[in-house]
Amino acid sequence: MRHRLALHTWSLDSTPLAEVLAIARRTGWRAVELRRVDFARAAEAGQPPQAVIDLVRASGLSVACVGGERDWMFAEGPERARVMKGWAESCRWAQALGASVVMSPADPGRGDLGRAARRVQEVGDLAAERDVRLALEANSQAAELNRLARVRELLARADHPCCGLLVDSYHLVRSGDGLEALADLAPEEIFYVQYSDVPPSGLEPGQVLNRLPPGQGAVPFREFFRLIRDKGYGGYLSYEAPNPTAWARPAEEVAREALAATQRLLPY
Repeated sequence: MRHRLALHTWSLDSTPLAEVLAIARRTGWRAVELRRVDFARAAEAGQPPQAVIDLVRASGLSVACVGGERDWMFAEGPERARVMKGWAESCRWAQALGASVVMSPADPGRGDLGRAARRVQEVGDLAAERDVRLALEANSQAAELNRLARVRELLARADHPCCGLLVDSYHLVRSGDGLEALADLAPEEIFYVQYSDVPPSGLEPGQVLNRLPPGQGAVPFREFFRLIRDKGYGGYLSYEAPNPTAWARPAEEVAREALAATQRLLPY
C-alpha cells in the first residue's frame, strides 16, 4: 500500500497560502492540510471562505484534511454556540474541498469527560451531515487528554461512528506512549495520521514549535510508517512540522527537503 502524502500549511506558516500551494505543487506534494487560521487570515484581508476554497481548487492539489475549532470539549453557554458554529463551518469547508476528515487536538485543560463526550457526539453529528469524519488527536502537552488511552476512552464514551483517532508521531513519542500504543490500536480506530520528528534531546515543557523532518530526531520512523501500513490505513500522512527555524528558511527548500526525507523512510 502506497501512502498518500500531504503538506500541512503550519509547516510553512510564514508563507502566504497562495505561495504555499504553488510551492507544494513545484516540490512534488500532491495534497495539503488546511487550518482554520488559513480561512481567518483570508477574512482579515477581506476575503470570504469561498475565496480560499476557489484558490485551493485552482491549485489542482487535493485537500487531506481541514482543521476544526479548538478548546471546544468543555464549552457551555455562548462559547458552546460559538465553537459549534465554527465546527459547522469547518465541516462545510471540508466537504466543499473534497476532504474526508476534519481534525482537532484534544482540549489542553481538564474537565468532565461526560461533557466532552457529548461535545464529540455533537461534532460527530455535524460531520455526518457533511459526509466527513472527525479525527481527534491526543495532545502530549495537555493536562488530561495527553495519551492515546485517554482519548480512546473519550471516543468510546462518545461511541459515534464518525469520530476516531488522529495519530501524530510527534505527540505519540513525546507523550511517552511510543510505538507500543500505536501497535495496540485496531485498524478502524485510525482516522488520520500526522507526522514530524521529536528533537533527540532537550524537550522543553510547553514547547511544540520544535518539530523536525523525519530522520532528524527521536521517532523511529521506519517502524512508525511500517506499523501504519500494516494497520491497513489508506488515508493521508500529513507533514506537520511547525518550527521558527524552518519558517526563516526558503519555504521551497523546506518543503522539498521534508518530502525527500519522508520518501527515504517509507516502507516501499
